[in-house]
Amino acid sequence: MFRKIPIDDAHLLPWWRRPITLLFLMALAMPIAFNTWSALLNNFVIEVADFDGSDIGLLHTVREIPGFLAIGVIFLLLFIREQVLGLVSLALLGVATAMTAYFPTMGGILMITMLSSIGFHYYETVNQSLQLQWLDKKRAPKTLGWLVAAGSAATLLAYGIIVLGWKRFDWDYSVVYLAGGGITALIALYCFVAFPQFEGRTPQARKMVLKKRYWLYYAMQFMAGARRQIFVVFAGFMMVERFGFDVHEITALYLINLVANMVIAPLIGEAVSRFGERRTLIFEYAGLVIVFLAYGGIYFFGWGIVLAATLYVVDHLLFSLALALKTYFQKIADPEDMAPTAAVAFTINHIAAVFLPVLLGLLWLVSPGAVFVLAALMASVSLGLALLIPRHPEKGNETRLTRPLAAPAQ
Repeated sequence: MFRKIPIDDAHLLPWWRRPITLLFLMALAMPIAFNTWSALLNNFVIEVADFDGSDIGLLHTVREIPGFLAIGVIFLLLFIREQVLGLVSLALLGVATAMTAYFPTMGGILMITMLSSIGFHYYETVNQSLQLQWLDKKRAPKTLGWLVAAGSAATLLAYGIIVLGWKRFDWDYSVVYLAGGGITALIALYCFVAFPQFEGRTPQARKMVLKKRYWLYYAMQFMAGARRQIFVVFAGFMMVERFGFDVHEITALYLINLVANMVIAPLIGEAVSRFGERRTLIFEYAGLVIVFLAYGGIYFFGWGIVLAATLYVVDHLLFSLALALKTYFQKIADPEDMAPTAAVAFTINHIAAVFLPVLLGLLWLVSPGAVFVLAALMASVSLGLALLIPRHPEKGNETRLTRPLAAPAQ
């Protein structure tokens, strides 16, 4: 149906039809829907459906189930090309986000969240695979940094409109969700029509891949998924529940995150290229230990709103350093393993996500500070794993416990 172009011939196309342009458009589209949903979520569920900490935990457990089932991407790739699956998933995310406000009950919110989550997680799985296949290893960290910055710029525009227009024009949730999700769906449709199908250099394995030498990558993905839940589920919820942030206030906080990301994300890519994945991830996890302990201090010692907002921004920036985990895998992996391992990694990443939010939601009712202390312990485990990354990871030198392959005799 659509013209197929080998990735090595893509430079012959006009710039607006090249793979890097497609990656940037997808990087712009996904955050518009997802972050519009996220920005309004805590206020929406509290005001419309009267959610408490336990309810929000249940919601995020449901949201993470498709991530746990991301391994299903391998099955779908038997019938659908990666590029097509990624764009269909992106469109599903957009449409489901647009419909969110029309289902203002517990059951309705859970249903629409499940649909948007299928779109989000399947898109992210395929997108990571395409990035690692299409980007040159030497340029990947810098390009990934610019892709993060591009997503932040697109979301900045959406959030800016929310902050400026929410009270001035008396918007309701349906208007904002419809606009954010609709824009994402339209961009996905454009990408589907405007770009040829790009053929990767190496055909991807169409079966589940679990390799012993990837064990450190798997372990770090598991811990990253467990740790991420506490930030995604409870950090924003804290700002609304404890400090009473309104929609335009929590969105203004997101705006600060986005501006910081636009400036710092390209520098993070440069840092990964210069200092390597090992040092970058050690810095990230050490910083997260401090941040999560300080979150706990807000509850245990009564620290105030300024510190909470500052920690939220720092927390968000530290998570941007996670692009180093992608490039670590790109360096150690066999070329044909990108797609199946992206699916396996997303499933591993979401094992804890299926049960942690609901369990921690119950703990939150007893001691919110204890939730953040637990997160600090998780970040400490990730720090220990990062110390096992070699200075120069490659196939045969995946961890510091692995002896590098000897050079062949001359």
